[in-house]
Amino acid sequence: MTDAPLAPARTVRAARGSELTAKSWQTEAPLRMLMNNLDPEVAERPGDLIVYGGTGKAARNWEAFDAIARTLEDLEPDETLLVQSGKPVGVFRTHEWAPRVLIANSNLVGDWATWPEFRRLEQLGLTMYGQMTAGSWIYIGTQGILQGTHETFGAVGRSLGRPDGSLAGTLTLTAGCGGMGGAQPLAVTLNGGAVLIVDVDESRLVRRVEHGYLDVVADDLDDAVDRALAAKAAGEPLSVGVVGNAATVFPELLARGVGIDIVTDQTSAHDPLSYLPEGVSVDEWHELAASDPEAFTIRARASMAKHVEAMVGFQDAGAEVFDYGNSIRREAELGGYDRAFAFPGFVPAYIRPLFAEGKGPFRWAALSGDPADIAATDRAILELFPDDEHLRRWITQAGEKVHFEGLPARICWLGYQERHLAGLKFNEMVASGELSAPVVIGRDHLDSGSVASPYRETEAMADGSDAIADWPLLNALLNTASGATWVSIHHGGGVGIGRSIHAGQVVVADGTDLAAEKIARVLVNDPGTGVMRHVDAGYDRAVEVARERGLRVPMMDA
Repeated sequence: MTDAPLAPARTVRAARGSELTAKSWQTEAPLRMLMNNLDPEVAERPGDLIVYGGTGKAARNWEAFDAIARTLEDLEPDETLLVQSGKPVGVFRTHEWAPRVLIANSNLVGDWATWPEFRRLEQLGLTMYGQMTAGSWIYIGTQGILQGTHETFGAVGRSLGRPDGSLAGTLTLTAGCGGMGGAQPLAVTLNGGAVLIVDVDESRLVRRVEHGYLDVVADDLDDAVDRALAAKAAGEPLSVGVVGNAATVFPELLARGVGIDIVTDQTSAHDPLSYLPEGVSVDEWHELAASDPEAFTIRARASMAKHVEAMVGFQDAGAEVFDYGNSIRREAELGGYDRAFAFPGFVPAYIRPLFAEGKGPFRWAALSGDPADIAATDRAILELFPDDEHLRRWITQAGEKVHFEGLPARICWLGYQERHLAGLKFNEMVASGELSAPVVIGRDHLDSGSVASPYRETEAMADGSDAIADWPLLNALLNTASGATWVSIHHGGGVGIGRSIHAGQVVVADGTDLAAEKIARVLVNDPGTGVMRHVDAGYDRAVEVARERGLRVPMMDA
C-alpha cells in the first residue's frame, strides 16, 4: 500500500498565544513547531511540504500531516507518537518522562543507502527526505544557521591573522541564497566584510533583501563586482547578490582576477537534483529533474565539477577556501574533478575546537509568538553569561538585525554545563509569568556529539573514526532516557543519502517542576555526548573539559 499523493497546496501557520489546542504543552509544542516549519515565512516550498535544502520535508504528504496534527491534539501525557519518515505509524502508552514523539527519517540499510534507491522508495510513498531540522520540526528559518555561520566566518578572520575575527577589508565569494545559504551574506557583514553571493533564482535574493539578510541585488555581474570591490576597498560591510549559475560565474571571476579573499559555497549540492546545471533554466528545473533524474544528476555533477575547480583555482591563487557542509566536493569528484578535496571542510578547519568543548547550536522559540518573549530571553542570556563578550556581541547584534521568520526564535552557541543554565532560567521565567507562554528549546542536528558525517562534522577525526555512526545513535538514546520532549534520528541531512547519520532533541520549558528536572538532565547530557565523543577520539581539549566539568568517561585515562 502506498501513501496518497500531495494534496493541493494550502497555508499553514502555528497557533500563537497561551491557549492550548492540544492536551498539554508537551504536545502543543511539537504541533506548533511542525506547523511553524511550514509557515510561508519559514519554508522554501510550503505547498509541497518542503522546508529547506530543496527536498527536506516536514511530513510525507498532506494526509500524513493532518494525521500527525490530529494525533498530537489528542495525545495523552503518558503516550508517545512514532513517526516513520513523515508518517505517523503508532501511538503507545509509555510514561510522563518518555518523549511525546519519536521520529526516524530517511534511514536506509547500508547497502541500499543510495540516491537511486531512496528515490525509488520515495516514489512508492514509503519514505521522505527529512534533512536535519525539517523532518524533526525544529527549523527556525535562516537565522537557525546564522549564528553558526557567524562563528565560522569569525574563525576565518582569525585564520587570516585577525585576533578579533574581523573581515573588514576582505571580499568573500559564495553561492546559494536559499534557506540555509541565505545566512551567509549577513554572517559576513556582521563580521565586517564584503560579500558577493550568486544564486540562480532571483526570487531568493529578493526575499533575502526583504528580510534584511542581503543588502542589495546587483543589475549584472559587472555591477556586482564593482560594488563589492568598492566596499572591500573602503573596509565597509556590504552584501551584494547577483543572479547567475555558480558553475559559470566562479570561473569567470577567477579568469578576471577579481581580488577575492575567501571562497565557499552553500548551494543544495548534497542532492544533485537540487543543483541547477548550466544550460537549464529555473523554469525547466524541476520538470527535467523529475523526468530523468539520472541524466540530470550527470549534468549537475559536471557543473559542480566546474564550480569546484574554480574554487580550487582561487585557493591556488591565495584565497582562503572551504567547503561549508553541502557535499559539493564529493559531487564534483563524481563529476570527474580529481582535486575536489584540495580544500577542507569548515568543521575540521574552524569549528572542531568548539565541538571538543561540547559547544554548539542552542536554539529556542517562543510558542507565544510574541517577540517580547525573545527579548526577555536575550536579556536572561546576557545576565547568565556576563563575562562572555563574544556571546554578548552576538545577542546584541541578533536583537538589532535578525528578522524573525514564523514564531520568534533565537540561537546562540553554548557548551557543556552551560545550556541547562539557560533552559532552567527560561523555565523559571515561564513559571513566574515573565514569559507569556512556554519556550521550545532545541538545536541543529549539526552539533558536537550528534552526527556521524565524514564530509562535514566528523571529517578528519583525529583517530580516523569519521564514519562510525554509533555516536548519534547513543546521543538519541540518551536524550530519550533523559526526558526530551521529542527525539529524532535521521539519515542524509545536509550532505546527502549514504553520507551521514544524525540525531536531534527538543525539550519544552513549560514552567513546571517536571520540565525543570528534564531540562537539567537533557541539556547537560546532550552536549556531554559531544565532549565524550571527542575524548574518545583523542582531543586534548575534550579531556581537559571532561576533567574540569566532571564528565565521567570510564577509559579516559586508560
